[in-house]
Amino acid sequence: MAIYAIGDVQGCYDELRRLIDKLDFDPAADELWFVGDLVNRGPKSLEVLRFIRSLGMCAVVVLGNHDLHLLAACEQPERADASMRATLDADDADELLDWLRHRRLVVYRPELNTLMVHAGVDVSWDPLQTVKLAREVEQTLHSDAYKPFMRAMYGSEPSLWSADLAGIERLRFITNCLTRIRYCDAHGRLDFAHKGPPGSQPEGLVPWFDLPERATEPVRIVCGHWSALGLIMRRDLMMIDTGCVWGRTLTAARLDGPLRTFTVQAKKNWGEAPGAL
Repeated sequence: MAIYAIGDVQGCYDELRRLIDKLDFDPAADELWFVGDLVNRGPKSLEVLRFIRSLGMCAVVVLGNHDLHLLAACEQPERADASMRATLDADDADELLDWLRHRRLVVYRPELNTLMVHAGVDVSWDPLQTVKLAREVEQTLHSDAYKPFMRAMYGSEPSLWSADLAGIERLRFITNCLTRIRYCDAHGRLDFAHKGPPGSQPEGLVPWFDLPERATEPVRIVCGHWSALGLIMRRDLMMIDTGCVWGRTLTAARLDGPLRTFTVQAKKNWGEAPGAL
């Protein structure tokens, strides 16, 4: 058995299939963990969704901001861009989007000392609290309340966590933290205006993973989202969005046993401006 994490696919189906071939993946024994952003910008989001869904239980998926954006576009067609249209217009769109809506926001495997999330976590949340808070949003997505949530999801406030947050403000903060976070101030206040690599941000902002006394520091966090950083491998952090949709590479990393990474080169640059969401 082997467990591999795969970075942001974003509709790059051909690269995904080449990468999986490189892994010598066995669907009867192995698992593929996807860090979110399966769709958008790339040319074959529909094929990506169909393929990963077909993998069944051996595909472990967390939602990214682009995945949520696709779900929102289903309810608000004016939000759909050209890269979404083939998916939304497909004969099996309802089945695929229902499957996507029922994916998780966080996966935690204590036996691997590993937590997978798309973007990151609040400085004050430990692994179990992160899972518990993610479940609040997941339960909303899995219920009849998901349509109003999709309409109210957008926005960057509140920017600071409080256990007293309630209703849509609480759900929005949790969602933003798990699927959009990059920089914070020293108090953990989220900043969404700056998306470049460390060193490009204004004074007073730090990457979320470098905040001191981060409660998830004892576990290994596997995530994507921040392609400007490229591949980062630390004891406590594995960032594997290596910018396939921007013409760079798609990366997989083995999570069990000795650490090993695998990459394939992208066919072309499908993006416009990195980090637009």
